[in-house]
Amino acid sequence: MEVFLIKALQLMLSLSILVLLHEGGHFFFSKLFGVRVEKFYLFFDPWFHLFEFKPKNSDTTYGLGWLPLGGYCKISGMIDESFDTEQLKQPMQPYEFRSKPAWQRMLIMIGGVLVNFLLALFIYSMILFHWGDDYVATKHMTQGMKFNTEAKALGFQDHDILVGTDKGEFKTYDGDMYRDLSTATRVDIIRGGKPMSLNLPGDLDMLSMIKESPRFVEVYIPLQIDSVMKDSPASKLGLVKGDKILTVNGKKVESFNDFQLEMGRVNDVLTAATSHQDSVKALTASVEYVKASGDTLKNSVLLQAGDEGVKFGFYNHPVMLDYKVTHISYGFFQSFPAGVKYGWNVLSGYVGDMKYVFTKEGAKSLGGFGALGSLFPSMWDWHAFWMMTAFLSIILAFMNILPIPALDGGHVFFLLYEVITGRKPGDKFMERAEYVGFGILLLLLVVANLNDVLRFFGLM
Repeated sequence: MEVFLIKALQLMLSLSILVLLHEGGHFFFSKLFGVRVEKFYLFFDPWFHLFEFKPKNSDTTYGLGWLPLGGYCKISGMIDESFDTEQLKQPMQPYEFRSKPAWQRMLIMIGGVLVNFLLALFIYSMILFHWGDDYVATKHMTQGMKFNTEAKALGFQDHDILVGTDKGEFKTYDGDMYRDLSTATRVDIIRGGKPMSLNLPGDLDMLSMIKESPRFVEVYIPLQIDSVMKDSPASKLGLVKGDKILTVNGKKVESFNDFQLEMGRVNDVLTAATSHQDSVKALTASVEYVKASGDTLKNSVLLQAGDEGVKFGFYNHPVMLDYKVTHISYGFFQSFPAGVKYGWNVLSGYVGDMKYVFTKEGAKSLGGFGALGSLFPSMWDWHAFWMMTAFLSIILAFMNILPIPALDGGHVFFLLYEVITGRKPGDKFMERAEYVGFGILLLLLVVANLNDVLRFFGLM
């Protein structure tokens, strides 16, 4: 429960900052061009609100809603998600959105996206200034990688050290590495201490590479028991630091990667169990292991089922601690171009990956608030918090600029049409478009959060 609350609080704080500043972008340009803002709300307020106030001599009511799905800035003379069309039946007023030139209306509409994008670049810059950039380069991962059967069919072998592709040298094990591998025609590796290259097809499906179990490529993690949890299955077997597990349920486990795969299989069988007897059978594991003294033993033990899957009860030695860490420090002024480069790389990668959303597996990958919350660490970590906030800011900026009615991008699309053709879409058309766009957004919201629920119950 504590972990859930920490993740939820981080998500709430992050979204509050992003929504507040996003709506602040609309607010700024509205005020700049003399457009009246009737309401400025953090969170939505259907039926009632938690708090609101209106400063003296101000046209704007500021408030806090109860539904934490976003926020809004209600602008006079504009058809938006409030669907307030009564004012549009009245004579046009000089302080209304509809009375302003198209270029001013366009700046008002892109104000939120602009703020979110600039905010992300600023956060990345300040992260690099304050913490610098720490990473383990793939070429310094001396244990190499663990590959699945598809990768091995292309010529990879376990323990190959990845260096780079024809697109350039890898930085570390991350999404960029997968993107490069999926489109590369050559990969450079180190095998047995000798540099060599493999040919790749150049059109691998990155989503499948990541979603397959086991993945196309993972960091090779030797199976080394570091410590054992009290009253756990591992402790009941008498396992201690230095002991080595050989097999689980007859399956050889040569690495911690193999061990996690076997625990995943046990969890799948447990999920499919329809009776208590079936559950006990699924959790009963046969384990062969070697003690530090050299004795080989084989025993059965009842594994533990928890919220996060089946547990064996030991901590593996974190192999990343054995590798050289590359640290790059940035001065205050150096951090800005570095932050812009980092943010632009994140944006281009995210945009490039959008093509997978329109596939069957991509649709299953959509996530709602549960998926977003799970991205935050289980312990409060300001570095991770700001990294995630910057990433969400880029997502919010990109998603909002899509030409979907009800989003900022939809309004911009119709404004561009007006500028090009010289004809302004009718109010009735805009109202209907807003309803259609709002329906699309609600559908996406339902699908994304339904995916979260299905994943929670192990049905996806």
